[in-house]
Amino acid sequence: MLYHLFEYLSAHYEFPGLRLFQYITFRTSLAIIISLIITTVYGRRIINYLHKKQVGETVRNLGLEGQMQKQGTPTMGGIMILLGILIPTLLLANLTNVYVLLMIVTTVWMGAVGFVDDYIKVFKKNKEGLAGRFKIVGQVGLALIIGWTMYFNPNIVVRQTVDESGATKNNATPMVLRQKGEKFYYTQDVKSTITNIPFYKNNELDYAKVLKFIGPGYEKYAVFVFIFFVVFTITAVSNGANITDGIDGLATGTSAIIGITLGLLAYVSGNTVIADYLNIIYIPNSGELMIFAGAFVGACVGFLWYNSYPAQVFMGDTGSLAIGGIIAALAIMIRKELLIPILCGVFLIEIMSVMIQVSYFKYTKKRFGEGRRVFLMSPLHHHYQKKGYHEAKIVTRFWIISILLAIITIITLKLR
Repeated sequence: MLYHLFEYLSAHYEFPGLRLFQYITFRTSLAIIISLIITTVYGRRIINYLHKKQVGETVRNLGLEGQMQKQGTPTMGGIMILLGILIPTLLLANLTNVYVLLMIVTTVWMGAVGFVDDYIKVFKKNKEGLAGRFKIVGQVGLALIIGWTMYFNPNIVVRQTVDESGATKNNATPMVLRQKGEKFYYTQDVKSTITNIPFYKNNELDYAKVLKFIGPGYEKYAVFVFIFFVVFTITAVSNGANITDGIDGLATGTSAIIGITLGLLAYVSGNTVIADYLNIIYIPNSGELMIFAGAFVGACVGFLWYNSYPAQVFMGDTGSLAIGGIIAALAIMIRKELLIPILCGVFLIEIMSVMIQVSYFKYTKKRFGEGRRVFLMSPLHHHYQKKGYHEAKIVTRFWIISILLAIITIITLKLR
């Protein structure tokens, strides 16, 4: 809203400072500040309101140290995160940008799914919450919207270069005509299912070529491969974030680190000069996602003010499902979704620990008549709690791992 207002004013009036709103970095900085103010200053009021309405966490006794002290701590605090994301985005981002609109839809959609789940748990006194199949339907529904829009919307393109022979090169360049030696290269914005993949030639993969084995005309089926990967990514990451949200500050801090990384990747992917220098895919208009990423990081850090040990509020599924969906959708839009196993490594090991534990328990029960465990408890953070580590130490070490994974993610852009 403010972006469009200042754009109008700068076009018709000559006031100092009006053109600042044209700079993505300036609006990103404002988004972080506004988001922090919303989640810290007004977050306190939301926590008090949740206290008043007795929206407290029901804790099952799993034999973990300090666990029962959390009984009654306000939950559904994810509302603070949603407000901290949406308000700065609506104020500062270009609302005609299709990427921004998709991220707003993602935030509201996944926040609503999580809110319904929390509402059933808290007010209907049903510990199971929203049935798993309905959560999956919500996640798949969002994935279909994102995948379909990404594939068919004419404003979602990548910039490629074409030489005189008509062969395409996927490295972006900001020039319309460019000469290398005796050859000339022309740039064009095209619809493409290309994405980044680490440790592969040119770090690029075209989803369409996955079906190359079926013969001529395989390109027309690329939409199905692309949407499959979008569905898988969104369901996996949102569930991974949900499982990670088990001890104070773990999911929030980890998500902030991931958000910073995705914000940087969105900026370089949307900047012709930097994308050309790094030789990565240039995605026109994707730089606007940096404002959203800034609001996301500010919301996570602001929420961490109250969610760090000992937590004064929990985000609930309202926050965790939304966070996971946002991370997945943002990675897909800047074509970095295949970097998620590295960047979201903490989410991955958390969800894998649950899958390994459950699978091994069922296997040993069927074979030996008694279920056996790989971990003392899953997800993995509970395993370390059982081993006697304080949850604050577990969280800090997981944050350090997240920082290392974020650095590795950025490095992979140049490892070919």
